[in-house]
Amino acid sequence: MTPWGFYGRQHELAQLRSVLSRQRWFFVQIAGRRRIGKTSLIQQALAQTGRELVLYVQIPDSDPAGVVSACNDYLQTFGIDKRVSSLAGLAQLVSELVQQGYVVALDEFQYFNRKPLFDFCSFLQAEVDKLSARAESVRGGLIVLGSLHAEMSALLEDRVAPLFNRTTDVLELGHLDFASLADLLGTHADLEPERLLFLWSLFEGVPKFYRDAYEQGVLDADRQEMLKTLFFSSSSPLRGEADNWFLRELRGRYDTLLQYLARNPGRGNADITAALSAISEHEGKQAGGYLKVLTERYRMVERRLPIFASSKARTGRYYICDNFLRSWLMALQRPVSAIHFRPQEQLLGQADQLLAEAEGATLEEMAGRLYEEASRKAVGDFPLSERIKGYWDRSGVEIDLVAVSEEDRRIRFGSCKRNPEKLQPSVLALKTGADSFLKHHQRFADWRIEYCAIAPRISDQLAGELRANGVIPQSISTLLQPLLASSR
Repeated sequence: MTPWGFYGRQHELAQLRSVLSRQRWFFVQIAGRRRIGKTSLIQQALAQTGRELVLYVQIPDSDPAGVVSACNDYLQTFGIDKRVSSLAGLAQLVSELVQQGYVVALDEFQYFNRKPLFDFCSFLQAEVDKLSARAESVRGGLIVLGSLHAEMSALLEDRVAPLFNRTTDVLELGHLDFASLADLLGTHADLEPERLLFLWSLFEGVPKFYRDAYEQGVLDADRQEMLKTLFFSSSSPLRGEADNWFLRELRGRYDTLLQYLARNPGRGNADITAALSAISEHEGKQAGGYLKVLTERYRMVERRLPIFASSKARTGRYYICDNFLRSWLMALQRPVSAIHFRPQEQLLGQADQLLAEAEGATLEEMAGRLYEEASRKAVGDFPLSERIKGYWDRSGVEIDLVAVSEEDRRIRFGSCKRNPEKLQPSVLALKTGADSFLKHHQRFADWRIEYCAIAPRISDQLAGELRANGVIPQSISTLLQPLLASSR
């Protein structure tokens, strides 16, 4: 079996290597959702720069005594003959170590925004200011990692925060792009479009989940075998992932709203409020507040608007924005919890069916991302000037994708279907919807109008029929090919 490698992140890796190579004080913030590869990035950069003096501490969601205890455990693990007895002592230790040339990494740094731990930020500020004052003579540095964007921002970017404006560098890690995923799958499995869609719908671009599948020997297995291994046995690596690492942060709040959105994606404020009110009058009254917290603080939910709509438009729709969390809540949580009471084959079939049904909507998002990645890398056939989005209105018009190119005055309307047999019947609705859109957006009247039909796989015969109808056929492989060519 080919050993697992380090995939993508070349820009971020180069940035971090540059920081580590300076041989002067640095204070780096690395943000990104859990399991996105923050720690792996640090490990890779340290290995490539030959930095051997390292202390890594994962801060627990605890009280000061719990943090101190965890830090002492890590000090012992890393063979450092030091111990701390307080949060002030931890800040002083960070200073001592970086002056000795250590790279100190504090993971889950956002927990210092909790009231019992917040004093640490003032203690650390005092030490950071001393280190910054003589940066040229300090050979080590501090890296803080966090997975909750709002709380990291409160600690490091809020003007009244003790550590405001103290960081020297900021890295934001997003999902692996499709070129990197293609490299990963091409190395360890295959690039069959159905596999890529299934995996991206389930894992999106989170490298840890793909590695879990690889280590369990199922990255190249069929759908149900992979689900069985990763979720349905007591030793499954992802069985408790969502509950332990994502939903735990909510401490039992917002469950009803998340469950509803997982099963009913793309609903507006009124529908969400009505659904929660049917369960409890209190929940209904809290719907707006719940949505605000989940969108702004936790970034678990996002509000999407039709292309060109005002931010204040009342046509916004809400979605769970993490594929893994959505898949867990929508298709996996209940079947997994029932494994002691029902036949596993039935539960697997149920989960797989629900995931397959969701892949139609996922394909729309995936196609948009493929367009954007190709445009960003100046490959493909459509240079975007706007983020690709869908379009809908109150009359019932629905268009999966609208792509705009100011550069060559083109606008492209797209229909996405998981089942390619549904593409031809969708063309009439696509063109009718486009006509309605153009009536409301007169500035495109003299632009070149294009139509495309997207599915995981499109036969030569179907491609010919679509072209004869004035529609560009595009499979996942077609959209992926320019990205593969550009990365060689």
